[in-house]
Amino acid sequence: MKQIYLDNNSTTPLDERVLEAMLPYLRQAYGNASSVHTPGREARTAVENARERIAAILGAEPSEIYFTSGGTESDNLALIGAARRLQDRKKHVITSAIEHHAVLEAAKYLEKDGFTADYLGVDREGLIDPAELADKITDSTSVVSIMHANNEVGTIQDIPALAGIARDRGAVFHTDAVQSAGKLPVDVKALGVDLLSMTAHKMYGPKGVGILYIRRGIRLTPLFYGGHHERKRRPGTENVAGIVGFARALELAEQDRPKDHPRWQKLAERLIEGVSSSISGVFLNGPRGDKRIPSTVNMSFQAIEGESIILSLDMKGVAVSSGSACTSGSLSASHVLMAMNVPVELAQGSIRFSLGRFTTADDIEYTISVLPEIIERLRAMSPLYDGTEQNQ
Repeated sequence: MKQIYLDNNSTTPLDERVLEAMLPYLRQAYGNASSVHTPGREARTAVENARERIAAILGAEPSEIYFTSGGTESDNLALIGAARRLQDRKKHVITSAIEHHAVLEAAKYLEKDGFTADYLGVDREGLIDPAELADKITDSTSVVSIMHANNEVGTIQDIPALAGIARDRGAVFHTDAVQSAGKLPVDVKALGVDLLSMTAHKMYGPKGVGILYIRRGIRLTPLFYGGHHERKRRPGTENVAGIVGFARALELAEQDRPKDHPRWQKLAERLIEGVSSSISGVFLNGPRGDKRIPSTVNMSFQAIEGESIILSLDMKGVAVSSGSACTSGSLSASHVLMAMNVPVELAQGSIRFSLGRFTTADDIEYTISVLPEIIERLRAMSPLYDGTEQNQ
């Protein structure tokens, strides 16, 4: 059976070039980077070299890059760590209603711990109004956390404007750049952020390794306690092979981005046009054009549950999702689409197609060709279908 992978926002395949860079540190160069003997020093050299390469791409100093286990840990360390550090005089945090659950659940945890939180709304395209942040932020706000690009609909936020508002009020600003890394320019100075999260497995690197950029002068209370690793911000033996893989994956993503970006735009537009012209009752969620990362297409199919479409496409060899992989199995409608005021019946029928480095034009054409029969069959069984689909 043909196998087509259109779920790259959940995770990406490991690029062979990244694996090649990692293999020496999985085989012969297996030392602990905290050991002082030769194998340990070899591992330490690899870690610090990777740190320098990552920092150079992000416009940061090497001392501002801290390695973690991935995006969730980085988000938690940023939000909870900064809030706890400032809790003696500031106990208010701000985020948005469409954040990844790694941020939303961290904010809810802080609320249980005596903090107050505001969750900014979004418009029909998933965009935050900077005026709402300016209205909500106070002198008691310690942290503002707004994602760079949304993982479900791909909406790109105006991070420099939002970060500027936070800076003017003396709040720490964090952005989750997990989905934008490798797809958009990510320069910490241009963005104006204090904290920034990334993970390797969204850009053809290994799972289990991420980074948190912490601007010099920003102090966090650690989540874990133990050794002196990562200057006591994140204790624990370093994942040397993963760190090496992260650096190589980021380098390749930046190298390939100029050609990948327009290719994704073309493939995404063909997917949208092909599906919309062959199936009625289809709605695009989120913006078109430059307001959306080009590799993400989220569409709702009237009168059908998204889970049924996913399973039917899987039987045809096409892998897609209904949103974040972290919420797979949930029967509730996407919190992102609900915040965007998408009607619940359409939110429950949403599918996310996320393209990647290895997606081809043939993959898109095949997906377009098999979808109409699937939708027709599922609508014939749906109690919500009355034969009067609307067009977007």
